[in-house]
Amino acid sequence: MIFTYIGLEKAMAKYKPYDYSQRVMISVSLEDQLAPGTLEFAIQTLVEDRMDMAGFEDRYQNDETGRMAYDPKILLKVVLLGYARGLVSSRKMEQACRENVTFMALACGQRPDHSTIVAFVSSMQDEIVPLFRDVLLVCEDSGLLGGTFFALDGCKLPSNASQEWSGKISDLVRKKEKMEERVTELLRRQVEVDQKDNEDEKDQDIFKGVNRTRQMERLKEKAERIRQFLKENGAKIGRTGKEVKSKVTDNESANMMTSHGVVQGYNGQAMVDGKFQVIVHGEAFGEGQDHYHVSPMVEGAKENWEAIGHAQDCLEGKVWVADSNYSSPGNLEACQKAKLDAYIPDNNFRTRDPRLATQERWKFPRRKRLGLDDFQYGEDRDEYVCPSGKVLHRIAKKAMGYGEIRRRYVANREDCLNCDFRARCLMGTEMGGEE
Repeated sequence: MIFTYIGLEKAMAKYKPYDYSQRVMISVSLEDQLAPGTLEFAIQTLVEDRMDMAGFEDRYQNDETGRMAYDPKILLKVVLLGYARGLVSSRKMEQACRENVTFMALACGQRPDHSTIVAFVSSMQDEIVPLFRDVLLVCEDSGLLGGTFFALDGCKLPSNASQEWSGKISDLVRKKEKMEERVTELLRRQVEVDQKDNEDEKDQDIFKGVNRTRQMERLKEKAERIRQFLKENGAKIGRTGKEVKSKVTDNESANMMTSHGVVQGYNGQAMVDGKFQVIVHGEAFGEGQDHYHVSPMVEGAKENWEAIGHAQDCLEGKVWVADSNYSSPGNLEACQKAKLDAYIPDNNFRTRDPRLATQERWKFPRRKRLGLDDFQYGEDRDEYVCPSGKVLHRIAKKAMGYGEIRRRYVANREDCLNCDFRARCLMGTEMGGEE
């Protein structure tokens, strides 16, 4: 008997072929990418038709010789769109001009590199204010400015300043001296190595000697940088008349408290018109508190309004509002001097608001926060009992020196969620004692 085996052929999947060497022609109209009603269309129209760019012409002297330069209009469009999209890095803008079709359309296919963009931005100090006023004039002609209601607010912006390079003048002097002492020590060690008689020991110290040389060079550069700063700058005096920390990398910036902690940077202020929220004046201050910002902001806005054709008393009697951060004698005097119809709430305005009368946090008079005396300490179990009868257990203990001991106690999260004393309770407080 003969058996015959018939094999079944396995089915194979079919895929569409592709070839990376194949060339594709894509037709793109740059003008069609700038659709009316978009930000890029507004930037294109403003820069091409409404802004006076004559101030940039004096920079270029390549009419007879030299390489052709990028048109300042192209660079300004790229920078404005980049800033509006959150791109503050010149390298990111350069990349966008190569990859993003909107940036390609505004740049009309040109690709300025990051060094060109940086040089353009850093040289715009004298042209920023005239260009800003050109935009305000366009907004005025378009009916976007009401001129009767204004508001002021600000935000903290981090700067490219290092905490390592900050301190009072005496601190910076000590830092420089320590660097110089370190250089002297490294040089002494290098001389000791060079005077060794044993060649094997010299060979072992070659790599260390190279590292010492690099360390000395870096320390010398840092010390020289601080020395030059001390030569050109004196002590930085704060509003209270006392010396505050100077910053070698950015001496105009300041330490500021924000909702995300302390940042080294600037307090950016913007004054807007109430009709369409158009900014009429903006400025950055190296001061975290808003207690002295009303006067320069009002004066700056007044100068901008005068520049677009308004009278010198254009802001007198106009409604002007700001939040409670601006409540200070200096700001109130500035509003009175400018004859503004100003509204600035004080820090306790919520306690007088009838809409908040039912909220424990803002009841008037406000109850004081609970203190350590309001908690009962159980020495046998080393724990505290809060006014609502809940137990706080110790989670940390740390010796602070001189016989002082810091202990930290917390309650269970569930016990605090609906507690009547929550708004007044201690939070993030260490209870100290001696042992």
